[in-house]
Amino acid sequence: MITELTIGVVLGAVLVFCARRRGSRGELVLYAIGLVVAAVIYVGFAFVGAAGPRWTALEVAGLLSFLAFTWLGLRRAPLWLAVGWAAHAIWDAGLHVLAGTPTFVPRSYPVFCVGFDLIVAAAIILRVRGKAAASEAA
Repeated sequence: MITELTIGVVLGAVLVFCARRRGSRGELVLYAIGLVVAAVIYVGFAFVGAAGPRWTALEVAGLLSFLAFTWLGLRRAPLWLAVGWAAHAIWDAGLHVLAGTPTFVPRSYPVFCVGFDLIVAAAIILRVRGKAAASEAA
């Protein structure tokens, strides 16, 4: 479990590094794309793993909610992307770990995802706070 979490943290940091090199708008777009991909992966697991209509519908509902966070983050305020990534960590832990990992999801994936999600959420929060502090100082 620690190994998966650590790998998630490291790969999340790689996404942050790559995003920060894309400029302010490009950074947000990459975080938005990443959030959608993170949700789509679970939908893919449900389809490939023959999860059944109830689980598949639940995963699609999750995808729709993460699309909403993405839209809000790109159109309203970047902090919504951080909320979306943090919510995805809760989704991973609550639905796919604490409630018992469903058979269609690889056992270690949700733990990996929690580490990844929280690093990205924290990076967005730090970036938003840093920009707010810089604009107040100016």
